[in-house]
Amino acid sequence: MAGLAIIGGLLPPALAWTKKLMIDGVVTLATSHTDAWSGLWLMAPLLGLILCWLLLNTITLQGRSLAEKNLRAKLGLRINELIIGQALKLDLSHFENAEFYDKLQNARRESDQRALDMVVQSFNLIQMAITFAAFTLLILRFSPWLLLIIFGVTLPSFAVQNKYGQLTFRLLSGQAPERRHMQYFEELLTVDQYAKEVKLFGLGRPLLARYLTLFWQLFRADMHLAWRRSLVSIAWAVVALVGYLAAIAWIIFRAIDGSITFGDAILYLEVFEQTHYLAQLILLNLIQLYENSLFISNVFAFLALEPRISSPAQPRPVPAQIQQGLEFRGVSFRYPGQAAWSLRDINLTLCPNEKLALVGLNGAGKTTLIKLLTRLYDPTEGQILLDGVELRNYDLNEWRQKIGVIFQDFVRYQFTAAENVGVGQVEAWADQVQIVAAAHKGGAHEFLAALPNGYQTMLGKWFEDGQELSLGQWQRVALSRAFMRRAEILILDEPTAALDAEQEYHIFQRFRQLTANKTAILISHRFSTVRMADRIAVIEAGRLTELGSHIELMAGRGMYAHLFHLQAQGYQ
Repeated sequence: MAGLAIIGGLLPPALAWTKKLMIDGVVTLATSHTDAWSGLWLMAPLLGLILCWLLLNTITLQGRSLAEKNLRAKLGLRINELIIGQALKLDLSHFENAEFYDKLQNARRESDQRALDMVVQSFNLIQMAITFAAFTLLILRFSPWLLLIIFGVTLPSFAVQNKYGQLTFRLLSGQAPERRHMQYFEELLTVDQYAKEVKLFGLGRPLLARYLTLFWQLFRADMHLAWRRSLVSIAWAVVALVGYLAAIAWIIFRAIDGSITFGDAILYLEVFEQTHYLAQLILLNLIQLYENSLFISNVFAFLALEPRISSPAQPRPVPAQIQQGLEFRGVSFRYPGQAAWSLRDINLTLCPNEKLALVGLNGAGKTTLIKLLTRLYDPTEGQILLDGVELRNYDLNEWRQKIGVIFQDFVRYQFTAAENVGVGQVEAWADQVQIVAAAHKGGAHEFLAALPNGYQTMLGKWFEDGQELSLGQWQRVALSRAFMRRAEILILDEPTAALDAEQEYHIFQRFRQLTANKTAILISHRFSTVRMADRIAVIEAGRLTELGSHIELMAGRGMYAHLFHLQAQGYQ
């Protein structure tokens, strides 16, 4: 593109000068009464040269088009790769923050197109600057005043357009929350996950109305600024046209009084016209380049975000086998931007291979405790220790490799059945033997094997020939995913919430076998499941209030015994 820009920049002055020579030659031949055919033969070299310039210009334009197409795909991929890669590095706290999504929205909005435009505009500026410099030399040969006219009518327009470029950037950046709302309404109205409720509750038209309200609100703001920009641009265009016509009149006057030849007159008319146009185009490209750089600055602002949770510079190796166990020592936590504590002064020890159940009302802090253990967050106060060493001192990825977890809001991947199980251990994603073994443990093998293409059947309805599963079947797939992981610690957050009683019974009859040689943490509201644990921890309003076996807690007549009796009454 750089080479083509240089060639493209030299072609217009070369073509203009060749035309000037040809016209002067034609005038000379006409005044000397040379035979037409002889004269045409004498002009043949110049005609051939013009043909070469025009052919080279065509080749240059096609080459630029091909190079831009190539660059568009690669640059778009690179920018998306950077944005997605940055999102992968950031903490969970970023994804639970509205300001983060505004920054992501601003970074992703037209970023690939803006970046391409910046590259193209940069090469356009190189090409136009070369042409402009050559034309400037030709104009100086005629009169420096023409250059003053050109700059005098274009620079004020540049300043105005630059100002409106800044206003446009501020307007669009400030609209990020509203545009995210519009995207959310689009998702609600078009994705299968929400279709049932949207139809049954009659939400379609009300949601569409809210979508349209936001659209017209943003549209009016955009158009108000666009009208102001257009009116000011027209006013300065009139000033530029007056200066342009005055310069043309001067060139014609000099040609009529014989100060310059007809070839010179045509040369200067063409050169002035193109220089005037180039000056406007150069300034327009500079404005667009600046405006695009403002938008691209959003990408760099997003890429500049730093994860708060990371591995230390010199991490300790995670023990191959846990010896002493895990310890929560005075752990307290509150979510960023929240005044209330989600956990307060938690002191808890978990021995190797022990099975611990967490019990409490919704919102008590059970899942938050798991987020701290998996280092999706770090404690606000206190420490979590592994074999006597704080978790922050270990390599983050190595630590997470030791944990297999299924959250209650597990993901239903629109992948094949085998891949849905295999994501639990990415390194063994294609290991069919391990996938089938994990599906057996999670209770999913029987129905996965019976699918039309067995484990190679696409799950979900987003893609062709996809098979939808029931919620209970999806949960068994997610449970299999947890058993897929070669992990020493197994965390199950409401693992049987969508399972029928028989399936739950079969899985937990084998609970100890499935978690043999593993430390297991189980969150459940079903006490038939909870009582299988070695110890049960009761969390109330973020505090650990009870800890012991089922028998011990029943004897204590506290919250656990109260909840157990409440649930038992439902079966009487």
